[in-house]
Amino acid sequence: MHRALWWKDFEFGDGVVTVKKTGARLRLDPGLVGEVLSWFPFYFVVEGWRMRRSSRSGPKIWFAPDRPRPWYLIWSVLHAAGARIAKSESEADAVFFFDDSTISGAVESPASARAINRDCQSIAKSHVGTVFEQCFGYPLNVDPTQFTGELVRKSEANGAHDGQIIQAPCAAEPGFVYQKLIDNSIAGDLVEDLRCPTVGGRIPLVILKRRARSDRFANSNAGVEVVETHTVLSASEQAQLAAFARAMQLDWGGLDVLRDKSDGRLYVVDVNKTDMGPPIAMAMDDKIRVTKRLAAAFLDFLHPSAALEQRTRS
Repeated sequence: MHRALWWKDFEFGDGVVTVKKTGARLRLDPGLVGEVLSWFPFYFVVEGWRMRRSSRSGPKIWFAPDRPRPWYLIWSVLHAAGARIAKSESEADAVFFFDDSTISGAVESPASARAINRDCQSIAKSHVGTVFEQCFGYPLNVDPTQFTGELVRKSEANGAHDGQIIQAPCAAEPGFVYQKLIDNSIAGDLVEDLRCPTVGGRIPLVILKRRARSDRFANSNAGVEVVETHTVLSASEQAQLAAFARAMQLDWGGLDVLRDKSDGRLYVVDVNKTDMGPPIAMAMDDKIRVTKRLAAAFLDFLHPSAALEQRTRS
């Protein structure tokens, strides 16, 4: 998917939209149409940033094996930062290894270019759980044959959003991971996820994503709030999450973090190296603010002097 005509990534037929890359099928219903229409105003804002950018300013980024589409967070961040998508790998200041696959193969990059996410080759949920336990010292994954009570069953695959609460003990099915059921409930029969955008291990801000308890595994939100990192994560928790990102070899991405109401502990339940966003439910002003904050962090990760220039222009 290295062409710029992103709308050719889809096939339409019989009321279903099929994503050619992954084979994911989405029912073309009023809810999906409404989300697309809600997304377009922000898309046009980012297109404005791209068109106003000087042809000679900003770092050049080469994406491989795929080019990010406008619904991915890095696409809007890239243009907010004044960066450009390189025309070839040889002219790139940085090579961003962008692949939706759950497990990616080893790749090479030019010695002269900064490599981003090159070594983050697995975001399978079992691997995430193993690395989490190593970094935090307590488990998320459980053996369903040895556990009694409710637990969560999820596909190993990236972006499946197929979590189910089941009763254990039970047999383990191939292709699925079994995790502790985290009580992340808040007032009003809602659950709250802490989406932590991560740039070089740093979390510039946190997006609180809230949805009805009955929709806890869905990919839509009843409400979204942007908060400063220190208001929801202690300094030691930020350090643990940074260590986790390093262990995952994740330079850029989004961590889905839950705080258990019963013991106050954090649990990283998913890692997104090709995260989408900003969330549809977020207000336009917040989308712009979040994107610009992450753009500054991205430039700082690439080159501190470039980040200073970006803040001066802003």
